[in-house]
Amino acid sequence: VQLQASGGGLVQAGGSLRLSCAASGRTFSNYVMGWFRQAPGKEREFVAAIRWSGGGPWYAGSLKGRFTISRDNAKNTVYLQMNNLKPEDTAAYYCAANFDFSDLRNGNNNYWGQGTLVTVSS
Repeated sequence: VQLQASGGGLVQAGGSLRLSCAASGRTFSNYVMGWFRQAPGKEREFVAAIRWSGGGPWYAGSLKGRFTISRDNAKNTVYLQMNNLKPEDTAAYYCAANFDFSDLRNGNNNYWGQGTLVTVSS
């Protein structure tokens, strides 16, 4: 599985961005697709996940309500809509894939895409 993340950029606080993660190669309908982020000097953290077949979505509790994960099966693409962005949302955002949600959330044997940088100015 190859994952290509895009859509990052510079945005002012209160603004919105939509990230995309295009999957290619060996894709399976029962994969769980997720987003993680890593801010400078901090550990990587789980953001949201969704299963291609329709299970989920799951969110980090602190982000639910501002962030929405969705999928387009026809395009093999997962999206992360981020609204009301805050400076503390500044991070490199990574997409990931795994058969199991718990493994994905814990970072066990995930397929990873490259990061896309989101910078939120105050």
